[in-house]
Amino acid sequence: MDNKGVLITGGQAELGPLAAVQMRLSSFAPYRWFVATIIWFADKLGVRGRSLIIALPYVWLLVFFLLPFAIVLKLSFAEIAIAIPPYSPLWAWVDGIYLKIQLSFESYQLLFEDSLYIKAYLTSIKIATVSTLLTLFIGFPMAYGMVRAPKQWRATLLMLVILPFWTSFLIRVYAWIGILKTKGLLNLLLMNLGIISEPLTILNTNLAVYIGIVYSYLPFMILPLYANLEKLDGSLLEAASDLGCGPFKAFWSITIPLSIPGIVAGCFLVFIPAVGEFVIPDLLGGSDTLMIGKTLWVEFFNNRDWPLASAVAVLLLIILLIPIVLFQKFQERANARST
Repeated sequence: MDNKGVLITGGQAELGPLAAVQMRLSSFAPYRWFVATIIWFADKLGVRGRSLIIALPYVWLLVFFLLPFAIVLKLSFAEIAIAIPPYSPLWAWVDGIYLKIQLSFESYQLLFEDSLYIKAYLTSIKIATVSTLLTLFIGFPMAYGMVRAPKQWRATLLMLVILPFWTSFLIRVYAWIGILKTKGLLNLLLMNLGIISEPLTILNTNLAVYIGIVYSYLPFMILPLYANLEKLDGSLLEAASDLGCGPFKAFWSITIPLSIPGIVAGCFLVFIPAVGEFVIPDLLGGSDTLMIGKTLWVEFFNNRDWPLASAVAVLLLIILLIPIVLFQKFQERANARST
């Protein structure tokens, strides 16, 4: 029995703190009802044991991804209306007998006809691509240096990479305003060192957006690279050195090819959220910084055009799915060739 009077059996005590957490959750009626409901539905569907555990992530995706996406997809085929909510229904009963379905493709048509949205998509992809490459060029040497560091320092270095996540994302972006503005810390430092004679205009430019994205998403590049490089067999580099291969050639011939999975994972983790980024372009970018995340926000909240905003979101998701599907196809072909 623990200090709060909850009885823990010997088998559960051997499992450690997870068993104690589960016991405490079991004391709450909503948790018991939730678990009982899942077990009841699984039993009705004939799903038990390992199959039930495997099915839980798919249930999570269904509830928190597919259902919201279905709602957004439905809104994208509606028409804007002066009402609450501000869109027309997709179906209606005629004379209480016939079901009339009203699908409107006007929002999608506007996306391809208006150059504003095309420019927003292209600018977002360009900024996300450049930012991803910059994070890769900065993050790879950092991850490689962490792996090559003494083991007693690796945990500390890893903690320093994760440390920015302990602070609010919004506060960290606001901090860059104080650094990059005309009378900010960066300009004051450069002027005191005599490098520049007048302040640089960095804030409210695309350069500030690149700096903000690279800073904010750099840990997402370093962590998968570190996890991949840590598994690298050092004996391969030693064998290459014994065979007369130089350090630079061994790095490009052995380290880079073996780190491809970490590079791809890091690029996806940076590119996908960077395309739809809203906070950084809004705070650090200027009036000419047109990204699709900001455009979506304007359509949804300022213009109150929910169907058009939903169409923007659906098309953005499709654009982001294309490289993922292509990469999966490439991986399947590579695995088929290797077998």
